[in-house]
Amino acid sequence: MKILVKKIISKLKKKKLKLSFAESCTGGMLSAAITSVSGSSKSFTMGLITYSNEAKNILLKIPKQLIKKNGAVSEKCCLSMLKNLSRISKSNICVSITGIAGPKGGTKTKPVGLVYIGIKNNNKIKINKFLFKNKGRFYVQKTTVKKSLDLILRSIE
Repeated sequence: MKILVKKIISKLKKKKLKLSFAESCTGGMLSAAITSVSGSSKSFTMGLITYSNEAKNILLKIPKQLIKKNGAVSEKCCLSMLKNLSRISKSNICVSITGIAGPKGGTKTKPVGLVYIGIKNNNKIKINKFLFKNKGRFYVQKTTVKKSLDLILRSIE
């Protein structure tokens, strides 16, 4: 993963792009991966850990009604997190993550391993839905971070 992060940081610097995250189920692991590389401060603007619904509402201004109606783990919540992060951070590339890492919290319609990763590169927005294997909490989190890094690299190439 370190090689992937170094490649991302290098490309961001070359293109003079700024990067920001709003993380929920990964709890800051994506931000930690990026900041583990020296020189990342030239490109990384902010990483918000909006783990609770209250944090999503207070920091990202996600309407309580949106969360109540769709759930925090939903395409609509992920999109709202992404758009509001973009407004707050003014970064070229923004990533929002919301999901169910487990081992509890899953349902039939929203099982453990369900993750939404939103990515915004300037005006281009894409919300990706994934269902990762339920191989434990750390596996879901680590796989989400790896997939996010892949999506970031693809969006800047």
